[in-house]
Amino acid sequence: MSTIKNQHILISRTDAIGDVVLTLPLCGYLKSIYPDVKISFLGRTYTGPIINACAAVDTFINYDELKALPMPGQISALKAKHIDIIIHVFPRKEIAVLAKSANIKLRIGTTNRVFHWLTCNKLVKLSRKKSLLHEAQLNIVLLQGLGIMAIPDVPQLPKYYDFKPKGRLQKEFTDLFDHTKFNLIIHPKSHGSGREWSLQRFSELISLLPPQQFKVFISGSEKEKALLKDWIAGLPDGIIDMTGTMPLEQLVKFIAKANGLIAAGTGPLHIAAETGIHTLGLFPSIGSIHARRWGPIGRQAEYIQAPEGELDVIAATEVYNKIKTWVV
Repeated sequence: MSTIKNQHILISRTDAIGDVVLTLPLCGYLKSIYPDVKISFLGRTYTGPIINACAAVDTFINYDELKALPMPGQISALKAKHIDIIIHVFPRKEIAVLAKSANIKLRIGTTNRVFHWLTCNKLVKLSRKKSLLHEAQLNIVLLQGLGIMAIPDVPQLPKYYDFKPKGRLQKEFTDLFDHTKFNLIIHPKSHGSGREWSLQRFSELISLLPPQQFKVFISGSEKEKALLKDWIAGLPDGIIDMTGTMPLEQLVKFIAKANGLIAAGTGPLHIAAETGIHTLGLFPSIGSIHARRWGPIGRQAEYIQAPEGELDVIAATEVYNKIKTWVV
């Protein structure tokens, strides 16, 4: 393990926002053990603002820009980074081949990918589907390739986010908050990443929120804006439609300045948990999308899990009873 000191380590995770957020504790945990290592993170353009908000990550490497180069150019670009170790958190064959071609000295992957047997020189036995660990813990299991065997318990993980977003929230968004009320973000859609609480249930919840106590914002992507337009138009006066109004870099800061957020298992849920605000996730209890695996991790993060696959068995009153305890 002493050989890790001062090494340049590349964390490769090129999938969705929530997955990336739950990989950041790996970076903070690694830095807590080896403060002198340099950590780079290989991610996608749209997850860059999340990665750049983690102080444990020294450099964001944009895979979209890298893969746009011809293969010799990709190899040269990666070699120029002088990376000593790569950890394939999200397995992708083309990245595994690239890392080997770039002569990265230590290449860590899982045993359950055939291409890792051909491209990695350190394999870690890891089965995500059958594990009882949280996704963030499963990512940390890969540090066994560096000889780091201890896995923090879930309550310990928030301190490893090292969340320090750069820059400020634009004034036009800051001015929307009402500091005499609890500013609550409702994020009803999930881009198909999981089960969703119905819009009817969200309407029922909103009707229970006393307007003198809560200022409610509806968030969503540009694509979700069209899906939510008619529903939002039927909501009570005073509800603020934020769908499609800001880039992710600003959304991260907006969430951090709010008081709470409620959503199903989607990226903004994990962003909210990462920032440390009150966070409530709604999850089914089926397959591999249950809360034990994907629940929000944060200092004030909670979840409600349906006893079956459909989230609508969770009553609006149950959610409201949880949220009202946040208001002091």
